[in-house]
Amino acid sequence: MTAIDPVTVEIIRNALNSAADDMNATLIRSAYTPIIYECGDCVVALLDADHQVLGQSAGLPIFLGNLETCTLATEQRFGREVWQPGDVWILNDSYLGGTHLNDVTIFGPVFVDQTLVGFTASRAHWIDVGSKDPGGSMDSVTIFQEGLRLGPQKLVSGGTEVFAVTDTIATNVRFPYPTSGDMHAMMACIQMGERRLQEIVRRFGLSTLELARDEIFRQTEMLERAVIAKIPDGVYTAEGVLDNDGIDLDTPIPIRLKITVEGEGIDFDVTESADQTVGPVNCGVSQAVSALRVGYKLLVSPDLPGNGGSFRSMTTQVREGSVLGAVAPAACQWYFSHLGLLIDMVARALAPALPDQVAGASHGDSMIILTAGTDPRVGREFVSLEATVGGWGGWNGSDGESALINNVNGSLKDIPIEVHETRYPWRITEYRIRPDSGGAGKWRGGNGTIREYEAQTDLTVSLWFERSRQPAWGLFGGEDAVGPEVVINPGRDDERRILKINGMSLRKGDVVRCATGGGGGFGDSTERSAEDVRDDVLDRNVTPEAARTRYGVDSTVPAEESGSSEARA
Repeated sequence: MTAIDPVTVEIIRNALNSAADDMNATLIRSAYTPIIYECGDCVVALLDADHQVLGQSAGLPIFLGNLETCTLATEQRFGREVWQPGDVWILNDSYLGGTHLNDVTIFGPVFVDQTLVGFTASRAHWIDVGSKDPGGSMDSVTIFQEGLRLGPQKLVSGGTEVFAVTDTIATNVRFPYPTSGDMHAMMACIQMGERRLQEIVRRFGLSTLELARDEIFRQTEMLERAVIAKIPDGVYTAEGVLDNDGIDLDTPIPIRLKITVEGEGIDFDVTESADQTVGPVNCGVSQAVSALRVGYKLLVSPDLPGNGGSFRSMTTQVREGSVLGAVAPAACQWYFSHLGLLIDMVARALAPALPDQVAGASHGDSMIILTAGTDPRVGREFVSLEATVGGWGGWNGSDGESALINNVNGSLKDIPIEVHETRYPWRITEYRIRPDSGGAGKWRGGNGTIREYEAQTDLTVSLWFERSRQPAWGLFGGEDAVGPEVVINPGRDDERRILKINGMSLRKGDVVRCATGGGGGFGDSTERSAEDVRDDVLDRNVTPEAARTRYGVDSTVPAEESGSSEARA
């Protein structure tokens, strides 16, 4: 192998990551719907000609190492010769891409002087894909209720848009104008990535790029293997449970994980998890693998950008026909609930071996509120979808963060109040931290939030809130967190408490109060300093009552008067 100098390697490494960032910026700035341009429910990547990741933007970790599945599946179906200059492809099949049909992947080949040098790919959430209910259904029992399902096919052929495909999409979604806008934003993103990759190839030459790629992959693999080699050989296990599948509300869904460490190799086995369910909590195999990769990366290589050298020391075992390896016609609309749980379970399983690198569990789910109706201000139908935020787990050295999106969604954001009230007929009357929702510990779990919505017109609301049976757990003596709670019309005669429902009718003036869960604590709560507890009370993260009952601290007594900052009530 011809040697390449390290300076060139670093220049190319950063050029590839910068190219991915340019793609992401193009998509977000060009998108038509808040789920993309405000929330950032998208991700992009540059791939080489062998479908290996060269560069990937910040985005949703759950798509980690997943976009190449789509380009590879296309090539396997149609052959290598299918790739032609000027083509752009689309795919959203849940059993190929792994996620729900709303997550649409658009990708295309990159050519330089008639040579295929790689691919550019993007994935983003489309607000509606023609499911039986606007935006998505919380009670679907088959993929055919969840919308338009597209296997890999061309959107653009030789630089010319394929009208038959784009027209089919437009006539099968409820909101063709913004959907078309988001689709073309993704196409622009693909073209931006194509230009950037072509520039890199022309500047350095394809052979130099490939040498740098091989060196980047080699370094990544070497660093990851070194970390795994330090983990004691053995078998590590963890088990978690989802509340239900949204249809049978009384039956929990077990998720089981076995991790085997041997030398520089690590294997993740989820074959003992539940069979695929009637309700829409299933995902394709590729998405389960992505979740395991997220859990792996959080502990093994959190500071390294993902690339084709990542995960070479990692193997996965997923059973087809299980809730993590669904086959047609399983419903997959809310595919992510068990994935957030699974990511936390990786840390729980490896906690005995990596006590200084793990954290208590996070609130774990996207906690979705989806609303639909007609906005009387503009006389048009609308659909809104928001992933809410909650608490993350404490770890050895820090309290957990409050009011963050869950670990599945990474850099996703909730919708700002101003944008929400401008775009949709809701008034948000309260938005604050939910005190005492994080688990107590030497290092306290982060808190969830309370967000209250008041309807400004008659409309429907769908809810998907999870992790009430098994809220975020603590580690090493840390206490469990408080789970989620949703109250309709709190304090009124018609008050209702519900976590999952599809298309519930509300009248103007009705209120939806969403309280999300916190993160698990870390370490024995009696080891937390009284001064820190009093600061928690002053910051309204902990109530005075919880300070007394959970920490044994009287928050009304100043530390300087107690005789010791460690004095207990």
